[in-house]
Amino acid sequence: MSMAKKQAAPDQMSSLALAYMGDAIIEVYVREAVISGGAAKPHLLHALAVDYVSARAQSRFLHELMEEGFLTEDELSIVRRGRNAKSHSVPRNTDVQTYNFSTGFEALIGYLYFTGGKDRIEEIMKKMFVNHPVEGGENP
Repeated sequence: MSMAKKQAAPDQMSSLALAYMGDAIIEVYVREAVISGGAAKPHLLHALAVDYVSARAQSRFLHELMEEGFLTEDELSIVRRGRNAKSHSVPRNTDVQTYNFSTGFEALIGYLYFTGGKDRIEEIMKKMFVNHPVEGGENP
């Protein structure tokens, strides 16, 4: 789905723009997983989703991917680019380093989206749910 007529090449896009898109994509995957996990009450859905979309959770998962050697050198380069982006704001409930790593993860997902790497996004997100199964219902 692309509504923009002319879009910058992903290599030329701001890391924060990539992270912005990546955040939205991650949110869709997580919402789908928690809903298919059996939770029905909005409060529970939100609580389960936060376990995946918080800066702390994304940073932790990114570290796991890096420690396991799951990411390619090109992907690690995108992560570094996103991690080093200057956002000028950090949520109150996290520290700068954690926030920067989560931004790196989001930038990677955004970059993969814009470069047509939907299969790779799927692979990464499936790994997230294998490493951290959805609680509170059946897992997807």
